[in-house]
Amino acid sequence: MTLSRLRVRLTVWYAGTFAVILLLLGAGIFLAIGIQVSSRLDASLIAATSAVIRATHDLEAERAAGRAADAVEELHIPDRDLYFFDSTARPITPPSVDDWIVAAARVAAKSGHADTQHTSGERELRLHATRFVTPSGTTYIAAAVAERPAIVDQYAWLIGTFGAAALFGIVLVVVGGFVLARQSTVPVERSMEQMRRFMADAAHELRTPVAILRARSEVALAHARDPAGDAAAFQAIEREADRMGSIVGDLLTLARADAGDLPVVREPLYLDDVASQAVEAARALAERKGVTLEVGAFEEAKILGDSNLARRLVLIVLDNAIKYTPSGGNVRLDVIARDSKRSVIVSDTGIGIPSEQLPRIFERFYRGESARRHAEGAGLGLAIAQWIADFHGARIAVTSQSGGTRVQIDFPEGV
Repeated sequence: MTLSRLRVRLTVWYAGTFAVILLLLGAGIFLAIGIQVSSRLDASLIAATSAVIRATHDLEAERAAGRAADAVEELHIPDRDLYFFDSTARPITPPSVDDWIVAAARVAAKSGHADTQHTSGERELRLHATRFVTPSGTTYIAAAVAERPAIVDQYAWLIGTFGAAALFGIVLVVVGGFVLARQSTVPVERSMEQMRRFMADAAHELRTPVAILRARSEVALAHARDPAGDAAAFQAIEREADRMGSIVGDLLTLARADAGDLPVVREPLYLDDVASQAVEAARALAERKGVTLEVGAFEEAKILGDSNLARRLVLIVLDNAIKYTPSGGNVRLDVIARDSKRSVIVSDTGIGIPSEQLPRIFERFYRGESARRHAEGAGLGLAIAQWIADFHGARIAVTSQSGGTRVQIDFPEGV
């Protein structure tokens, strides 16, 4: 899947999720409004029947001989139709009543009250009926009917406003979602570019030793057996095999570090002991190169970390210093404990690093022109060193000039 398609799919997902949320929110608001409208209408119907009951009681008190139906006829409640029944649900006033209203009155005659709704054409009607007894002991049923207002008509402004806001919100989400998707895929795009460059560099670095191995093998096989010539060919093959194995090993280390699969431990250790081990391991290389490896200040420095990784970090820096220092030069290592920092400082009298190349020396496979001319390598050592430093919470500072390079690694103090 291309990044452009991924961005479009993310944008559609953002917009779709927002639309579903708005739909659920709108449905919830619409349902809540409907319940509120029904509750208010039912309350008004109950109030209307209560008014009929009070009027009937008042009429009996004022006119003992008066008809109870007069109470209904004298009442006028806007937008409410009032009905009056005897105890058997026979209509008193008005004398002609729809069947569904009579049916509701019969329910009220038995149970004491009734609530129902009825659809007549496009009108939705609601009814409340109540059975009551007058002071004279006569039982009647009072009913009130009203049309339930359409929510769309009653709250048209609210629905219109919500719809416009929802549409505007979806447009904003589409635009914002695309921008967000674009920003969120930038690290992916960068990682893919780094991976492509990493694979290209790895293929380039491995191609050279493989080509040399093949060429040496073909030359050795093409000639008659000669002990001296065969020994030279086998030595060259061994060197290139070692180089290729080193590259593959470094690649595996970085891959496992990126995946978080590299087994590491955190324990108290002494940086001076680790540095001493690294110096002993690098001394043979310095002697072969004709470089003097000396130890300066060597203070006790306790840190928290992995001893194997810390040793490898110091050894990588020492190896680079020796590799790029001409024969007769010097490499010096110091271990210093100051305040809350525990530092390893490696300085050399080598070829130095041009200032414009310093920001890139920790990139994988990066090697400057001067570095390529003076020594072999794949450009992975400092990338591994940077990862080890990050794991320990350490900081690597590199300063360089034509007369040499100084690398200072500052570790936090161990607890």
